Amino acid sequence: MKKFVLLMALTITGLATAQKLKIEEGDFDFLPGQQEVNVEFVYDNMKLLKKNLPEEQYVAEHAAEMEEKSPGKGDTWKKKWEAAPELIWQPKFLELMNRYFYDDHQLAFKEGLADAKYTLIVETVWLYPGWDAGVMKQPAKVTTNLKFVETADPSNVLAEVSSENAPGDQWGSSFSNEDRLGEGYAKTGKSFARLVLKKTKAF
Repeated sequence: MKKFVLLMALTITGLATAQKLKIEEGDFDFLPGQQEVNVEFVYDNMKLLKKNLPEEQYVAEHAAEMEEKSPGKGDTWKKKWEAAPELIWQPKFLELMNRYFYDDHQLAFKEGLADAKYTLIVETVWLYPGWDAGVMKQPAKVTTNLKFVETADPSNVLAEVSSENAPGDQWGSSFSNEDRLGEGYAKTGKSFARLVLKKTKAF
């Protein structure tokens, strides 16, 4: 009986964190024939937790809480958090995008491609780190806005997609907020790539 209740709780949690993707404008017909797309990640206005905290406030409060429990732990976590976008989140997103586009269509998504005709701007809107207590856990959630623009003229938006509550979870336990969020970015990349390919007949 206990196992059944636990299974149901985990199932309900999974349903509650289902990702929602919506094409806000445009299409993706410009992508076939391209060999590379520049990618930029933006975190300037993102909010965190259900309270919609600015990143600066979230980091300060969480670091102070951890520092109170164990001196030095807050500073260590802060450094890990600050490094997470470059070391975990962005690579996870790009890995899944390229798994679908480069392996099958020889189209590469990379950062720093200033000469690429098009740029994909991945703007993080909201993050929920989730939690893991071993037996019970709550997946992370990642909400982003994904926008294709002309590299030479970023004001020219060719397509825009909103991605809400991409779940960040993995088999087993993960006690790292940063790693769970990384799985959310991986899920974003996977779902976004599949959407683009589904809506683009030329691929």
